[in-house]
Amino acid sequence: MSFATETKNELSRVVTEKKCCQLAEIAGFVRVAGSLGMTFQPGGSKFTISITTDNPAVARHYKRMLEEYFKVETEIEVGESHGLKKGHSYVISIGKEKGEQVLREVGILLVREGNNYISDGIYSDLIRSKCCKKAYLRGVFMGAGTMTDPNKGYHLEIVCASKNLAGDLKKMMNSFVDLNVKTVKRKEKYIVYMKSAEYICDTLSLMGADSQRLEFENVRLKKELLNETVRLTNCDSANTDRTLDASQHQIENIKKIQEKAGLDSLPEKLRVAAELRLEYPEASLTQLGEMMDPPMKKSGINNRLRKIEEIANKL
Repeated sequence: MSFATETKNELSRVVTEKKCCQLAEIAGFVRVAGSLGMTFQPGGSKFTISITTDNPAVARHYKRMLEEYFKVETEIEVGESHGLKKGHSYVISIGKEKGEQVLREVGILLVREGNNYISDGIYSDLIRSKCCKKAYLRGVFMGAGTMTDPNKGYHLEIVCASKNLAGDLKKMMNSFVDLNVKTVKRKEKYIVYMKSAEYICDTLSLMGADSQRLEFENVRLKKELLNETVRLTNCDSANTDRTLDASQHQIENIKKIQEKAGLDSLPEKLRVAAELRLEYPEASLTQLGEMMDPPMKKSGINNRLRKIEEIANKL
């Protein structure tokens, strides 16, 4: 089961108490997962609503919410998923008796200059409070959201059918402190997305997926610890390589003096440093300094080896 599916399963168990938040969550879900139909009959046409999801837990959750909030009967039809993703689809149908009421309350069917029109954005009255924004976000993620397994990468996105909806959703999400999302067009769809681990973690918390947030943080922490271990290992390896390269250069200088003038030609302090270097070719400068009698600091032994190099260069 994917991380996104487990997240939606957890969100489907969230109980929304306040009526305003219930409506906001339903509105978010219907906005991104719903489609409209019309039935024609004597006396005028009626709207029908079909809401599709590939997650059975999500289907049961919104069937229950719709029936409790709107006092409407709904049906779930199980079919085969279309497109690349194999599996089943679950279609929640709302009959013509309540279709128009639902559309008006979720901010999709509005009136302008006495005429009905279909809105393609977020009805602002639904998200006036912070709690309603969280509920709306939960609804749109359940309907059209997905995210990458944190073991593989950090990416959360919500697919929107219109530029206006994507812009409204981006504005709403960015109204939360320390949250920053972006939009991009992908074929005929508009994507609201984030790639920051911190933002994704905050979003999971805002939606109410606390268990998934903890799992996400655990994975991120393990990855950060692993990366830090690798970095330190690479750093140690690089330091060792630099130490060995410097040691080899110092030994070449000492052997040059040994061959052309002999080590006894060196002042006693330099001769002792040279002999220690030959005896301990893999030792660091700090270690060589500790072997001196009396012990020396790293800078002191380094100065002596530099003077040996100057003498070797003159030969």
